[in-house]
Amino acid sequence: MLIGLISDSHDHVQNIETAVTIFKEREVELVLHAGDFCSPFTIPPFEGLTLKGVFGNNDGDHYLILQKFSKIGATHLGSFGEVVVDDRTIALYHGTDAPITEALEQSGKYDVVVSGHTHEKKVEFIGNTLAINPGTVHGFNEEATVALLDTEAMDVSFVTLN
Repeated sequence: MLIGLISDSHDHVQNIETAVTIFKEREVELVLHAGDFCSPFTIPPFEGLTLKGVFGNNDGDHYLILQKFSKIGATHLGSFGEVVVDDRTIALYHGTDAPITEALEQSGKYDVVVSGHTHEKKVEFIGNTLAINPGTVHGFNEEATVALLDTEAMDVSFVTLN
């Protein structure tokens, strides 16, 4: 399965729309968002994709974000989520607390741990766990990125949005 990985949108709707276009062109079957949408108005561009997401530390109106998720048929997992696809167990966590992220990566419980927060791309095997940070969709005057995960090959590639 090809999964689109995205994090730290920080209200950058243009880059979100670019990411959504890429995900649709690449025919991703699932999008995992590791949080920091920030505002609820950033959710509607994901309509038409199978989206699962978690809260980040900068997400504002949680209630309205949840309503927007519901309106587009997406699934919000709260502050932490577990997703199982292709017999792979994926942990989805924003990454706000580095010791928690490290514990998830080192636990051996997950095949993949997806986190964001640092805005820095990361792909690293920690034991048998693939730790991924897709970078930041916003970019903050630097590279704006998303990642693609092939769960069969356990291969990750990054796509630059700007």
